[in-house]
Amino acid sequence: MKTIHNLFLSTAFAFLLFACQSNSNPDPVVPLAATLVEDLAAPNDNIDRTTGEIIEERPFQFFSLEQNSLVAENEDWDLAFKGTTIRVNSEKNVQAAVVSGIFEEITEVPANATFATDTETSFAIPTGSGNGWYNYNSSTFTVTPIPGRVLLVQTTEGNYSKIEILSYYQGNPPVEEIDPRTTPSGYYTFRYLLQPNGSTSF
Repeated sequence: MKTIHNLFLSTAFAFLLFACQSNSNPDPVVPLAATLVEDLAAPNDNIDRTTGEIIEERPFQFFSLEQNSLVAENEDWDLAFKGTTIRVNSEKNVQAAVVSGIFEEITEVPANATFATDTETSFAIPTGSGNGWYNYNSSTFTVTPIPGRVLLVQTTEGNYSKIEILSYYQGNPPVEEIDPRTTPSGYYTFRYLLQPNGSTSF
């Protein structure tokens, strides 16, 4: 009996030692990194400023956050850009919310974030100066991202992403260097962070 008792103790000790060693060396957690997208070209329709007539209708540009690339409209896109309008892929249950906060400091999808899809009469990411992601300055005729505005998007795969739009002009120029007569607009520069496992944490 003594031999069996000692064998049991030895086995239990070895198991505990193995467990402690396993727990002391967990798999490293790789921090998520933001992706920078530069000069995504999505200019608005060409409109006659005198009559308001559309001279040239330009297409939306469809972007997959999951693939970090432009895709065709019949593929699994998340966001579509044209001018200052950003659509979400409602047919694939993509949802978006606009929240206030510092991009780096948003580490969790806020409990009070109101997600929505596009409808025939409204956009999940509202349009119009001060309503969504941008302000329009009627004195300088420039479009600038609202500081502290972050877009949250639940993608076609059901994953969460946070997005900060940095510029609406080609080359991401400083605001004071933007000339609306010569600086090409409708060129989005933004950064986003995608949580690929469905978690609400970033």
